[in-house]
Amino acid sequence: MTDRKPCKVCNFTRQKSYGVAVPSLEELKLKGSEFLGFSSGQPVTVVLDNDGTIVEDQAYFLCLPSDTKFMLLHERETWSPVRRVDGGTAWMARDSMLLEADTVDSSSAAAPWLDLARQLKQDLASIILMSDEDLQTLVDAPSTELASAVGFQEKKAEELQETLQQVLDRREEERQSKELLQLYLKAVEKEGGQQADQSKPGQEKAEDPEVETVEVDSGFMSRTLMVLKGKTSPETRLSTEELQMVVTRGVEAMERVLGLDRIKTSALLQACEAELTERLQQIQAVQSIRSSAQLDSSRGSS
Repeated sequence: MTDRKPCKVCNFTRQKSYGVAVPSLEELKLKGSEFLGFSSGQPVTVVLDNDGTIVEDQAYFLCLPSDTKFMLLHERETWSPVRRVDGGTAWMARDSMLLEADTVDSSSAAAPWLDLARQLKQDLASIILMSDEDLQTLVDAPSTELASAVGFQEKKAEELQETLQQVLDRREEERQSKELLQLYLKAVEKEGGQQADQSKPGQEKAEDPEVETVEVDSGFMSRTLMVLKGKTSPETRLSTEELQMVVTRGVEAMERVLGLDRIKTSALLQACEAELTERLQQIQAVQSIRSSAQLDSSRGSS
């Protein structure tokens, strides 16, 4: 028992911290992983909590003083210095990402957007998986503090919040479009049933095959065609795959499919192409930012 060294272990957010007494570095990894709730057998890296020094040597471990605090990291996690807050308002060490509980004003520590901001700093593409509530929380966050949390300049943080608001607006438009489409389909189905009772058999045979031919020959689903014939910005209500199909078909083919004149069809395709280009640019921007963040992370850990 005398050979056991008392230590402290924490995870990379410093939200969990435990005291352990272990005789070796390997035992520290095992005990620390158990207390921190890591999966059994999952590889971890041990670093000094105060400066991020990687501890791999048993002799070096034994030379460290008692009650040294270690941080256990998973493969994609990285060490970051502690961020301190002066008076609850002045953010220091703006490139860091974590808060020390005993030095942070309680109102800042309880901010609901803080964990979301940490996710963004780790991977900006996580925006895609966030709920509407999470996005709204980030939009409502103070831009100055958000900038410090994600390591952006304040102007860039404001632009990020504008982008998040656009994502929320688009999601709302998509929900409204789906609701309108469902109402429209119900109305069409009801009207079609009434007309079927009143129309002649010859007329029914002349119309239905034509509709089926448009759908099969064009390769478009009926929903896509109905959206394209809508009056208000139909290009924003199509998926990226649908936009690519529309743009690829060209003006002449879409003119036949939609039954519109050349001017309206050309304007519609130009709007679809502009929307497709904007989406592809957004995807490329997110991929570029993700690559830069991963590169910075790898440099910081090396």
